[in-house]
Amino acid sequence: MMYEIDLAVIGGGPAGLMAANTAAEAGAKVLLLERDGHLGGQLVKQTHKFFGSEEQHASMRGNDISTMLGDRLGSFGERVTVWKSATVIGFYEDGVITIDHNGIYKKVKPMRVVVATGASEKFLSFPNNDLPGIYGAGAVQTMMNVYGIRPGQRVLMIGAGNIGLIVSYQLLQAGVSVAAIVEGLPHIGGYAVHASKVRRAGVPILTSHTIVRADGAESVESATIAEIDRGWNVIQRTMKTIACDVICISVGLTPLAELLWQAGCKMRYIPSLGGSVPLRNDCLETTVKGVFIAGDVSGIEEASAAMVEGRLAGLEAAASLGFKSERYCEERNDCMEQLAALRSGPTAEKIRSGLACAECR
Repeated sequence: MMYEIDLAVIGGGPAGLMAANTAAEAGAKVLLLERDGHLGGQLVKQTHKFFGSEEQHASMRGNDISTMLGDRLGSFGERVTVWKSATVIGFYEDGVITIDHNGIYKKVKPMRVVVATGASEKFLSFPNNDLPGIYGAGAVQTMMNVYGIRPGQRVLMIGAGNIGLIVSYQLLQAGVSVAAIVEGLPHIGGYAVHASKVRRAGVPILTSHTIVRADGAESVESATIAEIDRGWNVIQRTMKTIACDVICISVGLTPLAELLWQAGCKMRYIPSLGGSVPLRNDCLETTVKGVFIAGDVSGIEEASAAMVEGRLAGLEAAASLGFKSERYCEERNDCMEQLAALRSGPTAEKIRSGLACAECR
């Protein structure tokens, strides 16, 4: 049986939720596909309050934003269908999407698609990196903030970007000791406000350092770290051992773009955006007509930017089907202004240059 729908949104995280809400509000019939058993994606794990403006849900916690956006979907009645535990396994040239929905194989033929599949965590290669007790930061957040389980007693965090800093603080709040935060770059990658919070708690942030190896008989018992030079070579005389039972890896994300490759979208490798991303126009439409993108699959940014992109993609996808409200131009301009504000300042220069390289020409 083939399901037909105006718009399929692949991914029920911050970008996908916003895209589905916006398109449904415009009048389109929407099918939201989420591989997990719950909506919200990374928002479910984010117990900290958001920055930004009121439009970007500033002062709200990520898990509360997830609940709010999910509840809003329910207000559209039959205009929105949500399939949870629905993994998209194929996206073909004729526009057909194949799905494993609770073990049942299904096919969907949408008129438009918004791909909001997010990103996966990058990992590091080092001796004994397969020992029990080594996790990605996302796994640690899931254990603590979703299931209420502390991953261990003493954690060594690898990576001082926003995720590494935020998860370190959440570990401290959960009563877990953070031995140190190790960062390979000579500077902290995350916001100063997050770094200040963990430093005030007595956690050292060691820049120009890396992990050399993990040690332990049956699980992590310690880690060896060392300083590195400008060529990323380990300075042998600086090696030291840190006792810990958990090593948390937070060294960045890479877009989950496999479906876009399969759909035939033109892709480009752009390091500042996290990896291979689809080329797109200012409507977030890819080189395959009718396929739009939003969130981390279009380039790694903060959840606030993902939600604004989701709103823009949902607005444009619906408009391309003829569902264009009187406020379309106003809403579109508002999205553009919000994205420009989020990407302003010297710290966002890499994002701006990366996005310029991802424009369709």
